[in-house]
Amino acid sequence: MDHGLRRERLLERLGELELDALFVTRSPNVRYLTGFSGSSGQLVASPSSSVFFTDGRYDEQSRREVEGLQREIYLEGFPPIERYATGRVGFESSGVTYRYWERLAERLKGVELVPVGAEVERLRVAKDAEEVGRISSAQEAADAAFEAVVLGGGLREGLTERELALELETAMRLAGAVDKGFDTIAAFGENGAEPHHAPTDRPLRRGDLVKVDFGAFVDGYHSDMTRTVAFGAPGDELRALRDVVAAAQRAGIDAVRPGVTLRDVDGAARAVIADAGLGERFPHGLGHGVGLEIHEDPRLHWTADGALVDGSVVTIEPGVYVPGLGGVRIEDMVEVTADGAREIPRSTKELVVL
Repeated sequence: MDHGLRRERLLERLGELELDALFVTRSPNVRYLTGFSGSSGQLVASPSSSVFFTDGRYDEQSRREVEGLQREIYLEGFPPIERYATGRVGFESSGVTYRYWERLAERLKGVELVPVGAEVERLRVAKDAEEVGRISSAQEAADAAFEAVVLGGGLREGLTERELALELETAMRLAGAVDKGFDTIAAFGENGAEPHHAPTDRPLRRGDLVKVDFGAFVDGYHSDMTRTVAFGAPGDELRALRDVVAAAQRAGIDAVRPGVTLRDVDGAARAVIADAGLGERFPHGLGHGVGLEIHEDPRLHWTADGALVDGSVVTIEPGVYVPGLGGVRIEDMVEVTADGAREIPRSTKELVVL
């Protein structure tokens, strides 16, 4: 990945913001700009002297991962940024606690500290081919786990939600994932009515819908997918919910293309659910960006500003949730392409009855 080119694009933006430097502290942004994958790294981006900082634990790792940048290894608890940051210095307002800001101000006496919004995150919205490849690799691990565990006979009476979540996470690792992408959601029957249900010891029973929302982490990038399957024949009401959600997801994916507003993509799917009389049962946005973070810009929501751009990877994940009955969500990552959208997962999203 061309981290130098990314830093050049950021420096161009600093000129527009009339900043002499930007102090980057959010780990995903540091990784995007430098390639460093450790847990403690910072960057001063400046036209005169961009410098990467990390503590002594990561000397050798940063030597391998960070190229084309001066490195500073510090042994005390705060990077020596006062050597490199002068004039008007921006800091990431979403990545700095008040205590950290106090320490920053102590170090940079006489420097004008300027809070800066999501400047690096804006650069990250459009993925390059290598980033899309890593996201696709993470999805391949999730697809393999779904096919091995859910479609491959892993559902059985008495299986608990916690056990299913663990089996999916283990299968993703066996398929090449470094880790799970986020905490797996496994919801049986009535628990599917909670959009972000935490797995419990609730056992699987015949007639349950099974909702699983999970993803893998590969080479710094995430995947995100939700599938709803049936363990035994579901009732007519649950089948009807599933059909509405499937139609809504299709409408959302069909609306994806560069230049379409984020709220219009959300609205295309939301209208299908509202027309079915279930609008109040779809309480969340249609989707979000995926990449170095599992939830990142752009956000597909009825209040969102902005439009889709070529190269973004977003989820399309409508859901309907009925307390006491259950819920259905179907989610796929799609890449925004010049002529529309490319669906990344290969796993079936039909209502499989197991």
